[in-house]
Amino acid sequence: MSPMLNIVVLEPYYGGSHAAFVDAFVKTTRHRVTLATLPARKWKWRMRGAAVWFACEQTDWQKGDLHVIFCSDMLSVADLRSMLPTHLRQIPIVCYFHENQLTYPLSEDDRRDFQFGMTNITSCLAADAVWFNSKYHMEAFLSAADALLRQMPDFVPGRLVPAIRSKSAVHPPPVDVPQIHRSIPSDDRRLRIVWPHRWEYDKNPEPLFDALVKLADEGFDFELVLTGERFRSAPEAFDRVCGRLKGHVLHAGFIPDRRSYMQMLADCDVVVSSAIQENFGIAVVEAILNGCQPVLPNRLAYPEVIPEAFHQMCLYGCERDLQGHLRRVLDGPGRMPREQLASLQAALRTKCDAPMAIPAFDRGLGALTVERP
Repeated sequence: MSPMLNIVVLEPYYGGSHAAFVDAFVKTTRHRVTLATLPARKWKWRMRGAAVWFACEQTDWQKGDLHVIFCSDMLSVADLRSMLPTHLRQIPIVCYFHENQLTYPLSEDDRRDFQFGMTNITSCLAADAVWFNSKYHMEAFLSAADALLRQMPDFVPGRLVPAIRSKSAVHPPPVDVPQIHRSIPSDDRRLRIVWPHRWEYDKNPEPLFDALVKLADEGFDFELVLTGERFRSAPEAFDRVCGRLKGHVLHAGFIPDRRSYMQMLADCDVVVSSAIQENFGIAVVEAILNGCQPVLPNRLAYPEVIPEAFHQMCLYGCERDLQGHLRRVLDGPGRMPREQLASLQAALRTKCDAPMAIPAFDRGLGALTVERP
């Protein structure tokens, strides 16, 4: 077994899936961890300024004998390394990509600022290792990076993408799901559908909500639980569906207490997504591990996260198929047998349950260390 390391985790956007990832890692890793974070808001300013803050202001983490710096894609690794004290500049840095700014879909009112994408690229070049949460994400980013560099009018660097690929690896995020009692629903309880995603445009709620409204009009009875975090710019579709399906909406609002949130998931039956951006899907995996049958689009990272043996039961082809898939679930024939759901849960635990996933992280971190003078 490799020796225990002193690792600092720098997370400029400590919230949502980033926070869930960090918390699971800190809780499970065998290494000693120092944690330095900033609140999850104003992501553009985090990418511009977090490296300066961590390098020049929040410096307590720089004390002691450090072996590895671990950070997320919201940090400019090139900026950080350039500003570190001389004795820290040779410490290996791992940059973990939850998302990236080259393939992230834009809202109708936004335009892509490629400087953020270039920051992701230079972070990859300055880091010693680049880890992605899925193979889908890694390939999408490398393809988009190549496309961006080809837009340069001249002096186009041709070796950058192969250099990034050579130091890239896939490490599914650790998912920490506490043991929650799942009560067996009574025969007269309505099927409970949960939406656990952020209330934002990239989670694309409109197709799902349209399908649910049509199914309600057909006479199908169900309960809808909306648990994701809501921001000021939440799509209008959420207000519309809460009004249109008022008799169906059991809960609408973020649940900050993690155990209460997990209990809510455990009390639901089906987890749904119609996202146009998902590089892994921690919220979906958490819901499945708490007993929810997934109804997910056959795109993005979902076909990779869900084992192929379960694709037909769990994935739908396009937005036109979504209503029919949900109808079969509500009607009964599309309901996943308990034994099949248990098999899916076992497969996901093998891949990303924190005690199973973190040893691979620990080995990867150990491989980066070198003899120190």
